[in-house]
Amino acid sequence: MRATVKFDLARWGAREWAMTALAFVVLSVLLLTATRGLALGAEGDVLRVRFGGDAQRTRVVIDLDASTRGTLVEAGGSGQLIVDLDNIRAGRGQSGQGMGLVRAYRVAQAGSRSRVELALASGVEVERRFLLSPGDGVDHYRYVIDLKATGQTSTAAPMPSQPRTAAATSPRSRRGDHRPLIVIDPGHGGRDPGASGQHGRESAVTLAAGLALKAELERTGRYRVLMTRSTDVYVGLPRRVEIAREAGADLFISLHADAGADPATRGASVYTLSEQGAGRAVREFTGREDWHRDLHLPGQDPSVDRILLDMTQRSTQNRSALFARSLLGEIERTGHPMLRRSHRDAGLAVLLAPDVPAVLLEMGFVTNPEDERILMDERRRRELMRGVVRGIDVYFQSLEGPVRYAGTPQAGGTP
Repeated sequence: MRATVKFDLARWGAREWAMTALAFVVLSVLLLTATRGLALGAEGDVLRVRFGGDAQRTRVVIDLDASTRGTLVEAGGSGQLIVDLDNIRAGRGQSGQGMGLVRAYRVAQAGSRSRVELALASGVEVERRFLLSPGDGVDHYRYVIDLKATGQTSTAAPMPSQPRTAAATSPRSRRGDHRPLIVIDPGHGGRDPGASGQHGRESAVTLAAGLALKAELERTGRYRVLMTRSTDVYVGLPRRVEIAREAGADLFISLHADAGADPATRGASVYTLSEQGAGRAVREFTGREDWHRDLHLPGQDPSVDRILLDMTQRSTQNRSALFARSLLGEIERTGHPMLRRSHRDAGLAVLLAPDVPAVLLEMGFVTNPEDERILMDERRRRELMRGVVRGIDVYFQSLEGPVRYAGTPQAGGTP
């Protein structure tokens, strides 16, 4: 016999009506949550766009809160690189300045897709494109595009830009004065006199040379100049690097005078950071709790931030090597004596800034009578510093062209 259940609504009291209303509310909430969950599973947003690298290789990182499939719409032949991301919302859209091979970027909605447009600074080749899933402390997806320079010129017009939202190799912006900032670091000083010659000490020679270089640079009107010391005072090595980084220096030049056991050894040389020193610089830098903020990195994705730091360090090494070659060439043209292996590398403390191209110039040997005579002579010292200025000029002019990779010293042999 089939049971029959009958509802006599006329006999319901307040309790029955209240329980029914509650059940209806709960069911509605569950349905709404399920519907929103399905929608969120199907679509996500572009959170931000970040950059790292230099004019040879640039990495573009697009942070997303959902998985996606990317389609390369334009590969860069027209001066733009365009990628569509399926089922991703652009929201209000984003735009801003790029970095390295990318002049500017824009994110816009294209139907159900989010379109990322990159205005290119030069011709590029897409080396890799891939999606990284959340993991290792990262709670969002990352769509990564690796670009490599082809050496061709880009003809794309720049996009409208906003203040930069991506990581930058030069963390401090200039206000009003856009001339490059050169930081001159006269070695030693105060309680640290440095090497001694027959007629003077290294700290006095480097200070005199630094003041002469400052005067010659300012005379051109093309540069701003800052000195780590302008009197006979002691400045710690880490503080010298901090001065350059805090000021947003475009170039750091540390001046020194060499010393040797053989008084016949003479000649100038230039040091750039060695590979071992670069590894040490990254280790020391990432040992700080605020290292992401110090380089203006987002600090939300440790793995990507470390990649961006490595690329920034590599770019800095490339530019340091480029400047070293320019500097050595111009110094040699002045007739100044040069050490046989004039381009050297080392893990010197003043070269450790990951985002400021830096060299250490050994102007000659104070333990050699001829070199000391040159360094102590005001006229000869000024001629040497004019050669340094010409080297700086050549360096900034060459930045408009391709940048060679570090570890290839020239103009005097390999380290």
